[in-house]
Parts: sequence; C-alpha cells; structure tokens
Amino acid sequence: MIIGSILAGCSNSSETSGKTKDGKTAITFMFRGQPQELKAYEATVKRYEKSHPDVKVTLVQVAPDQYDTKLKAAIAGKKIPDVFFYNPAQVKAYVNSGVLKDITEYVEGSENVNIEDIWEKGVAKYRFDGETLGQGAIYGLPKDLGPFALGYNKTMFEEAGIPLPDKDKPYTLDEFIDVAQQLTKDKDGDGKSDQFGAGFNIQWALQPIAWSNGADWIDETGTKVTIDTPEFAEAVQWFADQQNKYKITPSIAEAQTLDTYQRWMKGELAFFPVGPWDMATYAEQLKFDYDLIPWPAGKTGKPAAWIGSLGIGVGATTKNAEAAAELALYLSADQEGNQALVDAQVQLPNSVTVAEKWAADTSIKPENKQEFLDIINDYGRGFPAEKTYTAEWYDEFFKNIQPVLDGKMTAEEYVKEAQPKMQKLLDAAIQQEKQAKK
Repeated sequence: MIIGSILAGCSNSSETSGKTKDGKTAITFMFRGQPQELKAYEATVKRYEKSHPDVKVTLVQVAPDQYDTKLKAAIAGKKIPDVFFYNPAQVKAYVNSGVLKDITEYVEGSENVNIEDIWEKGVAKYRFDGETLGQGAIYGLPKDLGPFALGYNKTMFEEAGIPLPDKDKPYTLDEFIDVAQQLTKDKDGDGKSDQFGAGFNIQWALQPIAWSNGADWIDETGTKVTIDTPEFAEAVQWFADQQNKYKITPSIAEAQTLDTYQRWMKGELAFFPVGPWDMATYAEQLKFDYDLIPWPAGKTGKPAAWIGSLGIGVGATTKNAEAAAELALYLSADQEGNQALVDAQVQLPNSVTVAEKWAADTSIKPENKQEFLDIINDYGRGFPAEKTYTAEWYDEFFKNIQPVLDGKMTAEEYVKEAQPKMQKLLDAAIQQEKQAKK
C-alpha cells in the first residue's frame, strides 16, 4: 500500500506539471536488491541529484521476492514508474503493451556514454524491432550483467590437503563428485555430516550442468521444448544424486534447519554459486578465503553458465522522458555513475574496458574475477525463457521437481511427464505473441 501510494503520488504530480512543489523535475525510480545493493543505489542516485540539481528522484525500494508482483500491480494500475528495473524476458510483452519507452535517441545522443564500450550482450538483451530480440530500438540498458560463477572454499581445500581446482580446466561431473565426497565430513563425531561438498538450488544451478551435457530446455527456433532427451535426464539425475546417492549436500531437513547460503557463509560448504552482487557481502562477512572456477562439465567437456541481467527501462507514460532516460543512462553506462556501483562491489563494470582492468585488480577479492568475464565472453548464456513471450512454460519445469530431488521419481520419468505440459504452455505463449502483434 505504501509503494502504491508513493507511485500514485508521483504519478499525480507528473500528470499535471511533472514538477515538485519547488519546481524541480520529478521522477520515480523503482528498484530492488539485497541490502548492500540498495545502499549502493541510494548513494549513486544522490550523486546523480547533486550533478542534476534541477531533478528530484523519489526512490521506491522493493524486496527482490516481491518486485515482479509490485511492478505488475503498478503497471496494471496505470502508475508505471518513470525509471524501473525489469527482466529481459519481459521486453517483448512490455513493448507490445506500451509499458516501455524507446530510448534510442537518448542513448545515441548522449555525450557521456559510449555505447560501443558497453557489453554488446548486455545491450542486445534490451533491443527489439517488433519481431526479433537483439535488434532494433533500445528499450532499456543493462543494470549489469550477472555471470553466475562457481565459487569454492579455498581455505577448506588447503586445510584438507586437497589440490586446488584448476581455474582454467573444469572438473568432469565424476571428478566433482569425488572431490565433494572428500570434503563432506563429520567434524564433531556425532555420526552426522556437518561439512558438505556442495549445496546447490536446482532452479539456479541446473542450467550449467544441462548445457554442458549437451542438453537444453528449448530448441533454436524457440518453438519446441527439448527436455525429454537422455542428456537432459542425465543432468537432472546427477543433480538429484548429489543428495540421494552421494550424500554430498545437506538433506532437505538439514537445509530447512540451516539453508545452504547460511552454511556457505559459515564455511560449511566446499562449493557454492557466486554472482558479482555477492562480492561486497562476502568481503565483509566471510571468515575464509574463496575463489572462482568454471562449473563442472558434462559430455561436451566444455563448461557452461548463465548470465543474468536486469534492464533499466523508462516508462512509456513518463512526463519527463529526458530526465528519466538520463538517470537510466547514468546508472548503467555513465562512467561516474557505473563506477560508483562497481566501487560498492555490487556488480561488475558495464564498460568492457573498465571490466578488464577491474578483473586484473588483485586488491579486490576474489582473485580469479576473470572467470566472470570468461562467462560473458566465452560460454555464458541467457535464461531459456528470455526469448519467449512469457516464462510460464519454463517455470513449469521447476514446480513439480521435488519428487526427483527426494529420490521418489527418476529424472527420466520426470522429463517425459513434464515435457507435454511445458509444450502446451509454450504454444500458448507463441499464440499470445501473435495476438499481441495484431
């Protein structure tokens, strides 16, 4: 209700003059993030206001797990924020429904932004020509690119006398299990493991395994769900076997007592995913040394990983398009604004040139930050649903996966059961896109 009233109040001012009571240009910025990210964005917006004294930015902060719901409610209530974060999977629908403004002229006309130096993969996520993503007009800029790397507890390896992983050569799936078993231990002698090899969430960690095993959720045409293959089933089964067969992860009950993120923070897990947004928190709170390596590789022998992103878009209904676009540009691509966020260690640089220098800076942990750049440059991919009109078909896969994780159903059985359900939802999304174009 508070968020709604803030947006409504700002919208009402924009509907009249777009000015505050003291004559400043009024814009709203709706965003989400972990506590460290929120602090960083608050500080960066204040810097923007200092260099733009005629602009007043009202911040609307939302918890990550509530953000999509709140944004959709604002859009449905015709109270679209002037500037806001959004998922690249929403580009098509938001353009077709008049939610996003084309900001190409502001990007190309900016004196402070060199679009050629921004990650091409990042900018492409927010281009759309009405038919094909990655081409045409710019409907946002990347807040960041978030390559999801694999972290490991370096201190744990050293104390166990196990050779450190090779930063350039991924483990095979079998090698990963072997090392993880060696690092799963009962340290207090009570008969239960209290140190584990890994603790992955299938929703965020299956993708690297499936892709590196030669599998995928969808075909290249974007019209066929492809999870009912031996390669995909093998990847899912390997994931489930970590608990049921090899006992290298906390059980469901143990994870409920203390989740795997907390266990990683306490130094109880050998391997755990790491994103650039984690660096500030880890620098402050981890009591052990950690570093990054490629994810273990399946049949292809090549590592894979996903690259997340959020776009910073401008609402199509804004009364202050120029100021809104300038704020989006400042946060994403302006050297001063983006550097402030990088210095806060909540993301990696959007500038390719700055990112290379940043990765080589040994004063910033982890040491192998180059792994983030390797994911962007070499083998990272966007989420399977980014190029489809809706993501319901993809979300369906994870809704009923628990019996497989519990060992009550095989992965082979599950993919055969889930594929037609997912295909039906994908077909509906394709039809929905066709209707939206009419």
